Amino acid sequence: MSSFSLPQINDNPDGGWGPSSSSVPAQFKFKDIPYAPYSKSDKLGRFADWNDISGDNRPTNLGLSSTQGRGGGGPGGRRRDGQPAFGSGTASAFTYFHAEDESSFSLVDTKAGAARRGGPMSRGGARGRGGAGYGRGGGAQRGGRGGFSGGRGGGAQRGGRRGWRDWEKNGRTRESSVAISPEWAMLEEIEFHRLAKLRLEVDEPEDLETYGRVYPYDKSYDRITTRTEKPLQLLDRIKYNPTTSDDPVIQEMASRDTATIYTTDVILSVLMTAPRSVYPWDIVVVREGNKLFFDKRDGGPFDTVTVNENAADPPQDPTAVNPNNPNEKVVVPETPSINSATSLSLEATYINQNFAFQTVIETPPPPAIDFSKPNPFYGPDETEPLASCGYRYRVFDLGITDDEDVRICVRTEVDAYLPGQDPRKGRGLVTIRALNEFDSRATGAGGAPDWRTKLDSQRGAVVATEMKNNSCKLAKWTVQSVLAGADALKIGWVSRVNPRDNTRHVVLSTTSTRPADFASQLNVSLANGWGIVRTVADLCMKQPEGKYVLVKDPNKVSILLGLFNYFACLCSPSLRQCGVTRHLKSAVCWRSRHLITVCRRAH
Repeated sequence: MSSFSLPQINDNPDGGWGPSSSSVPAQFKFKDIPYAPYSKSDKLGRFADWNDISGDNRPTNLGLSSTQGRGGGGPGGRRRDGQPAFGSGTASAFTYFHAEDESSFSLVDTKAGAARRGGPMSRGGARGRGGAGYGRGGGAQRGGRGGFSGGRGGGAQRGGRRGWRDWEKNGRTRESSVAISPEWAMLEEIEFHRLAKLRLEVDEPEDLETYGRVYPYDKSYDRITTRTEKPLQLLDRIKYNPTTSDDPVIQEMASRDTATIYTTDVILSVLMTAPRSVYPWDIVVVREGNKLFFDKRDGGPFDTVTVNENAADPPQDPTAVNPNNPNEKVVVPETPSINSATSLSLEATYINQNFAFQTVIETPPPPAIDFSKPNPFYGPDETEPLASCGYRYRVFDLGITDDEDVRICVRTEVDAYLPGQDPRKGRGLVTIRALNEFDSRATGAGGAPDWRTKLDSQRGAVVATEMKNNSCKLAKWTVQSVLAGADALKIGWVSRVNPRDNTRHVVLSTTSTRPADFASQLNVSLANGWGIVRTVADLCMKQPEGKYVLVKDPNKVSILLGLFNYFACLCSPSLRQCGVTRHLKSAVCWRSRHLITVCRRAH
């Protein structure tokens, strides 16, 4: 049977607390280092008391007395435990004095702070609730309820009272633009902070071919004010925006090996401004040999316009019901909200289309200008009139060295031309877009002022608010204008006639700007955008031939882009290709307050 022997117990022969120098082995003795004693009745708040502690748990080793600290000397500065730590006065040997640092410091501003509004007994005053005196939430903190530090709900941050149900807003999640199946293989991941550091300088592009017809821009819309507003008209026009693989011109250029990458300005602008995006999106990448095609899906996020995407509290859609919870009931509102994210997106798309149709002069003079070739998507059996639109196919060189041949062919679009200019030579081209106001007091307005009262008198404040709330959308429009080589970007300000009616709108004003200057105001770096495109293209060229999906994660902060294998996409209902998805026409019109996408088979 094994024996057990008690270990040797070394008592302190002096009868004190702590180890004895005679019982501790030689290798564990600490010479010339003092020991801070404490009483057995003290509460264990810290392992070692390295500094002299004042009444409010702050060090006084910088020459400040305990009463000079925040909260010291008053009722709000008493020690929470009620008694000072035993032996704290004997720990001065551990104190480090910043003598040189403090000697070089001098107080510059000796002015007294401005008095707070309201009397000393009012809420938020010297003795008010959460105020600067001995109010609720501690002494001598700055700010009112939930203010700078220590107040009720304030913590250690500066700011006022949080908004209603802010705790619930942080938990809101967005659905991905495409349902990601568990069988999909994650091939690459890109973080947005890595994309922001990329940079690639690109020379002027080469113009290949031009198609379509453009009408002159009506300059009378530049003189509209809030007092001379014009109603937004509903015009039946057809404007084609097919994806890259459905463009017969791009297919012909690909057969001649014109470039390495093929895409459209709409898809390319989303990729170049990816770090600004908040809402989810996805791009279908097709690799055929040494060629890449960036495509979009029908009915995806590329066919609509977002509203207040970058606002602190953007518009929200009704919360979806969890299908795994049988107790959760589906609450269907009697009438759908006109200020939800989906409704506002459809309304903005309708406004952009009709504003571009309305601001051109279709009856000469001045005459319409035909480009070198007619519209490649307009068939002989079409009866509806074409909208003013010109297509310019341009090639940009993305090669880093002279020997590297990486070229991208982009189909760009222009909406009109300035009278007196020659658009055939690339002069006076115009792109037309529109911002819309729905209700400045509704949820998701982003603090936007009332356009009817502020647009003429305080246009700078209105523009700054829109640049903050719609940073991604404005950046995409600017990039599209630069890619197309447009000389002017016309942005209309369109508002509802009645905030409760989303079917009638008026044009309040129009802003004209140069795309390059507007890019500088928005802090849009085209070099960074080209660096993103080149990086994504290099990642796709490392993969074997096939189809892939580039997905923007809607919720994660760090990993925001993922490249998935397309092997399971054909089995996914979200990406299933039916007989009518291979289209040559995608016309957007507005009927019965719904967005209708018209498709037909490719002949």
